[in-house]
Amino acid sequence: MGGYGMGLRSMWALAVGLVHVAFLAWLVAFAPLARASEAEEIFDAVVTVRAEIPEDARTARSLGVRREGTGVVIGENGLVLTIGYLVLEARRIQVVTRDGTVLPASMVGYDANSGFGVVRVIGPLKARPVAIGNSENLKKDDPVLIVSASGGMEVKSAMVASRRTFAGYWEYLLEDAIFTVPAVPNYAGAALFDTELKLVGVGSLFVPNAAAKGTTFPGNMFVPTERLGPELPALVATGRPQAAPKPWLGLYATEMMGRVIVTRVALEGPAHLAGLERGDIILTVAGREITTLEELFRALWSTGEAGVSVPLKFLHGSRVREMAIKSRDRYTHYKFVNMQ
Repeated sequence: MGGYGMGLRSMWALAVGLVHVAFLAWLVAFAPLARASEAEEIFDAVVTVRAEIPEDARTARSLGVRREGTGVVIGENGLVLTIGYLVLEARRIQVVTRDGTVLPASMVGYDANSGFGVVRVIGPLKARPVAIGNSENLKKDDPVLIVSASGGMEVKSAMVASRRTFAGYWEYLLEDAIFTVPAVPNYAGAALFDTELKLVGVGSLFVPNAAAKGTTFPGNMFVPTERLGPELPALVATGRPQAAPKPWLGLYATEMMGRVIVTRVALEGPAHLAGLERGDIILTVAGREITTLEELFRALWSTGEAGVSVPLKFLHGSRVREMAIKSRDRYTHYKFVNMQ
């Protein structure tokens, strides 16, 4: 057992050493003015986030009951920024620091508009918060650094493949999303740094078309950090964004041959209760013709705030049907059980 333990420690030391070599090589190439101490602080600030979700949670089936990813320390009082789906509806959250210390954490807030999640570490956290930058300065082909802690500290040099609007099948639209290549596997909550070692994005997804929509070029999508600034005070104070809630139908859809097709509906959500089914084709929303997810969401959100009735025309089998679906505030659909 002793020899086995020493072997593990040696392997861990080697892995950490290789990470440092990769990071320092990146610094030499792209950030020659950065100090070695800044590099160490970044490593200390990137942590593992683990969450346990109740089996009866709304997101348990689609996202799992045990989730793990990366978080980044952004506040002196233990605030950690991550991607929201890791901690949504969590009943137990843990943060694991660089030296292996496991600390409990509580859910602070979730922003469905950006996709960010914020948790607070309970207990002493030695890491200093990272500096948050402005990704508006990032453009195609710019070098960036991706740091993740899930599964062990991992550092990857990458480049910006494109900046464009991203439409997600779960009623999500992100303006000016950051797409990077090459693809990294541990993207959930991963920290994206620019050449000034400032945090400019948080990892959200693996995408097959990072270079441009309709192409095949695997990469990752990051949420720009400037989306956090205006909402952080409200997230800390109330657990949600300050903006009025958008109308939510609880439908999941995909684009195919110039049509938007329902792939599933959220159980007991507005679309489910109204009778929409998998395979239905959305034709118009509030009189607007729908051919893309982006058009669907913009038309939906233009109808008013959550609670408004949304006129829909859709193809159900061989029949065209019309109905008005009473929308809902999506936050009332989730089961938040571990809020500070």
